[in-house]
Amino acid sequence: MGAEQGIRAVVLLSGGLDSATALAWAREQGWHCHALTVAYGQRHEAELAAAARVAAGLGAHEHRYMHVDLGSLGGSALTDPGIAVPEAATSGIPVTYVPARNTIMLSLALAWAEVLGARAIVIGVNAVDYSGYPDCRPEFIAAFARMAQLATRAGAEGGTLEVVAPLQHWSKAQIVTEGTRLGVDFAQTWSCYKGGAIHCGKCGTCVERREAFLQAGASDPTVYESTPPIPKGPEVNH
Repeated sequence: MGAEQGIRAVVLLSGGLDSATALAWAREQGWHCHALTVAYGQRHEAELAAAARVAAGLGAHEHRYMHVDLGSLGGSALTDPGIAVPEAATSGIPVTYVPARNTIMLSLALAWAEVLGARAIVIGVNAVDYSGYPDCRPEFIAAFARMAQLATRAGAEGGTLEVVAPLQHWSKAQIVTEGTRLGVDFAQTWSCYKGGAIHCGKCGTCVERREAFLQAGASDPTVYESTPPIPKGPEVNH
């Protein structure tokens, strides 16, 4: 699609580093961005409040919330209070994976995109996440895009609706670097899986967040309850 000006785009906005940078990226393309935040039954609401701050700060054309009760199904540390949020990385698919979350979020974004006549859906999945989360893989994004062409009025009538994942092959450090260039106020974003008044500093996403700022050589505006450990080796930031 390139940098075609003036099109409408639905941007999935969680309130974290990635989705905030994805929104800023879409805005730079000259797109009219309609931000969508999904309250899916996550164990805390800190990221929902962060999404509102980010949408306002980056000048989204519109910001809506939709509600889906994935908490009633459980199966993830993010939706089931009985499953502890891990404080260290694990091999394989982590317990923080929420079954079908991105499939459901993209489907909701697809429905709104049809109503709006939007030409793009933007999602902030990236290389760090797709190593462990099956619904962040490039193959999944490509498959959903093909499905969208088959399932929609626009596709049936010869139009196009692209699913765009601009950060897909970026590291977290690259996301911080690009987000900073794009004017993202990362102090307004939220990453911690545990919730609370401030970031816990112990869960995997807090550690990942801290490492991203260190590796990018950027100042980390985050207040942590416990300072995450410094990474063992530097990352080459292209």
